[in-house]
Amino acid sequence: MKVAVFAGDGIGPEVTREAVRVLQALGLNELELVEGDVGAMAWRKHGHPLPAATLEIAHACDAILFGAVGDFGCDHLERHLRPEQAILGLRKELGLFANLRPAKLFEGLEDLSSLRPEIARQIDLLIIRELNGDVYFGEKGIRILPDGRRQGYDLMSYAEDEVRRIAHVGFKAAMGRRKQLCSVDKANVLETSQLWRDVVIEVSGEYPEVELSHMYVDNAAMQLVKAPGQFDVIVTGNLFGDILSDQASMCVGSIGLLASAALAEGTIGLYEPIHGSAPDIAGKDLANPMAQILSAAMLLRHSFGKEAEAVRIEAAVASALADGIRGHDLGGSHGTAAIGDAVLARL
Repeated sequence: MKVAVFAGDGIGPEVTREAVRVLQALGLNELELVEGDVGAMAWRKHGHPLPAATLEIAHACDAILFGAVGDFGCDHLERHLRPEQAILGLRKELGLFANLRPAKLFEGLEDLSSLRPEIARQIDLLIIRELNGDVYFGEKGIRILPDGRRQGYDLMSYAEDEVRRIAHVGFKAAMGRRKQLCSVDKANVLETSQLWRDVVIEVSGEYPEVELSHMYVDNAAMQLVKAPGQFDVIVTGNLFGDILSDQASMCVGSIGLLASAALAEGTIGLYEPIHGSAPDIAGKDLANPMAQILSAAMLLRHSFGKEAEAVRIEAAVASALADGIRGHDLGGSHGTAAIGDAVLARL
């Protein structure tokens, strides 16, 4: 169980420290942690946000626990040197194409959701976001039009094999849940989405037990706040998945509670909280580490098959929340280390 630990920037090192403490508390003798540099701190030390040495560590490990990257002090850099290129580079280099983002309301947090308690209580869904295609990786740039105006452009595209493999992930996930899959696209205006929908329908024939539905992304955003209980598994593209999963985080009370997994076709996976580096609160003991701790639980489950240990971590987080352990993002006063202590005590 060799795990790369890439803490990154801002609050990344703070929340990752608490997740590492939880992993170590499980007493797994085969667990080996290897640290590496990513993001702005890597650029400052090595001249690149994803140095060759970090990539070597990633390839040599079975899983990656990733903190966060991002630093306003790097906004002047060329795009390929900005901190965010570390996570994009790892996704591309390791073939991490499937992003799993569960969203479930913890009991007792209904009043913290942006939704009415009776609506928020319904939320128990999984968003599966394709990670290696779409406008994030398409041709992009700024060009000068004949009349002298500047024009920015980003190419959105998906090949059918890219859609097919993420569709299989969605259907398999639905088979392990309530057997309902909603494919989100914008097929009424985008040819990319029309291909997406056509291929998902083709794949559905291999999963006759799963009920497949389709929804335009604008309607999906509305339905997430109107009736989130209707969703079991959502599968969608890179751009739409990025937006909808962040929206889902506020439906359950805080982005500081949502973990994620990025999986390849092999065994390696990258696990990270969906929140950013939050440089404005870095070093102030204000960050909620629960999302990162829950990401560590996903790491144990998906990369190593340690279901019992993953459930223990999730139960410890739920118990801490039920006992009133709340970070500042949840209206409480518990600091990063104090939350980590509380989870460890219940573990």
